[in-house]
Amino acid sequence: MLPMKNEDVDFEVQAALAWHDDDVHATIATLLEDVRHLRQQLALAEGAMSRGMARGWVPRFDRD
Repeated sequence: MLPMKNEDVDFEVQAALAWHDDDVHATIATLLEDVRHLRQQLALAEGAMSRGMARGWVPRFDRD
């Protein structure tokens, strides 16, 4: 996956803030809940996926 350009990141930040009526606390809380949910989904997928299914690839929770 290619890194995002600064302009794209700025746009997404502004869009997230606009969605929450510029409430920074609500925006961060929603993003943290999304991260929590996605980590749970990744853990479930890891448990359901056989090792041979992805030729040895295993999901990781942390970025490089």
